[in-house]
Order: sequence, then structure tokens, then C-alpha cells
Amino acid sequence: MADQFLIFFLLLCVTSATAGENTEFGRPFDRELAGLNKKEQLTHFNFYWHELVGGSNDTAAIIIPSLPQYNSTSHFGSARVIDTPLTLGPELSSKLVGRAEGFYAVTSRTELELLMILSFNFFEGKYNGSGITVLGRDATMNKTRELPVIGGSGVFRFAKGYAELTTYSVEHRTGSSVVEFNLYVLHY
Repeated sequence: MADQFLIFFLLLCVTSATAGENTEFGRPFDRELAGLNKKEQLTHFNFYWHELVGGSNDTAAIIIPSLPQYNSTSHFGSARVIDTPLTLGPELSSKLVGRAEGFYAVTSRTELELLMILSFNFFEGKYNGSGITVLGRDATMNKTRELPVIGGSGVFRFAKGYAELTTYSVEHRTGSSVVEFNLYVLHY
């Protein structure tokens, strides 16, 4: 509590001293005040992403349909918004550790390739309330693919790293899938 008060007091002093004088949009900031004085650590996460399509409990919804001329090939132009469960095992009944929220769009006219923007929001253990964000190209027909970690929140502020995706199963009739994620995240 004393540390928080000290930080608040210092910020108040700095703000008061420069009020009306500073015309800079950005300025250097003390890493210690931002909590960046701790040693950076690498954390590995392993979980399964469940996209359910075509039932009463869909976790992915089409917000933009594909262009008609691509309906039988790649579904180019379509976009979905998602809210999918993240579990410890490949079964949907496995322990729930978080949710993936975001969207993706099919960005190839010839292959099923996606531009994915996902926020992994965790609610298990010390990661409860924290999240990791990934953004990148998912060439879904490749056995394994990689997306960059572009940031995070909570204990993952200033996060960086990558996510390795492997398709575990696909229901071709509906498009439902289970994808294994291995996340390697550097954070403070």
C-alpha cells in the first residue's frame, strides 16, 4: 500500500510540475514505475480451442458471408466473430481455463487461409483476469502454423512471443474444429 501511495505521489508531483508547460505528446518514462524492473520470464501454455459451428451452441458466427464465386472453394471474403472455450484437453468436457474472443476473415481466394485476431482471456489460477492477444495469418491446411503474440493485459502487459497451432480434429460437414495451441510468452 505504501508503494502504491509513493507511486501515486510521485506521479502527482511530476504531473503538477509539468502542467501547462509540457507540449510533448510522449516522453520517457521510468521502467520501474511501470513495473518493468522485474526479470522477464518465459511461460508455456498448452490448451485446446473449440470452434462449434452449426448447432444450438455455436461459438463462431458469420458476420460477413463469402463472395458467391468463392463459396465452393475458399470462402474468400467471409468473416466470423468468435467466443470459443479453451480447455486443458481436446474434449469439450475437459477443464475450462479461459475463452478466446475475436474474429477472423478468409483472406485467400484459393486456400482456406485466415487473418486471425484473438484475445485469450484466462480465468484459472494466477492468470485469472489476464489475457494474451495474437494476430496473424493462419494457413489452416498446414499441419502446424504460427501466430505472433502482439501483447497482453494483466500479468501479460508488454507480452511478446508466439502461438503454435495444430489442428486436432475437424468436422467437415459443419466446419467445427478443435485446435491445440502451444503459446510461448515472454512477460514480466
